Amino acid sequence: MSRYRFALRPKWILSHLFVLALIVAMISAGFWQLRRLDQKKDRNRRIENRTAQPVVPVESLMYVGEPDAVGDLEYRQVEVRGQYLPGEQVLVRSRSLGGAPGSWVVAPLRLDDGTVVAVNRGWIPNSGQFDSVPASYAAPKGEVTVVGIVRKPETRGRFGPVDPPKGHLSNLARLDVARLDAQVPGTMLPGYVQLEAQRPAVTDADPKPVPREALDEGPHLNYAVQWFTFTTIAIIGYPLILRRRARELEEEARIAERDAADGPGDDEDEHTTSKDPASA
Repeated sequence: MSRYRFALRPKWILSHLFVLALIVAMISAGFWQLRRLDQKKDRNRRIENRTAQPVVPVESLMYVGEPDAVGDLEYRQVEVRGQYLPGEQVLVRSRSLGGAPGSWVVAPLRLDDGTVVAVNRGWIPNSGQFDSVPASYAAPKGEVTVVGIVRKPETRGRFGPVDPPKGHLSNLARLDVARLDAQVPGTMLPGYVQLEAQRPAVTDADPKPVPREALDEGPHLNYAVQWFTFTTIAIIGYPLILRRRARELEEEARIAERDAADGPGDDEDEHTTSKDPASA
């Protein structure tokens, strides 16, 4: 172990601690990615189970005054029958589809029992040229039947734009059902319905229904493999660095010993010999 005595110097001890902390952090990151993968798989299973259940009337599944229950109902397939409220459509800004900028068109729909449900009719291209729903995307008149999936309302996190709390807005930063309820006549159900089919049928002139999100597992497994690969490189590579440094120090020591063995006397003999012809 004497060859590795250099590794006990303060600067090398700091290096050991840094590498150790790095290894711990990379291992933690790898296991965190695996936990995220498990969460994604569980979420996908929940969505698949819910979407596999039969279509039911929305009023038999979602109730006024129970916003906390919407999370357990999300992605259930429902049928909505009633009439869209004229003049109450709003845009939800900054929604892309296939990489193209646009907005969602959200229309309140009154059910036969008088309650109202927000229906996300779909996406329209919009690069900021209008801030309210164009007349060309007016909701159908008369009785309609919408089939879609229940979605939780969107709420603002710590950051992001804030919609004015009062007044009648023609566009929203997010699909906030509570904010929409504040300006729509009637009482709204706590979640919204993402339209997938409709009678009368959706045409090319209508907003494009928002597709369901892909149930992939994301990049978490690849990220976990990368973190564990980096960890392996550090675990194997750092001792090799120490070994190489030890060899370098040993070589330097051998050179120093050889130079010391040659000594200054040999130099003097060579110097004296070089002067002999002159003195002769």
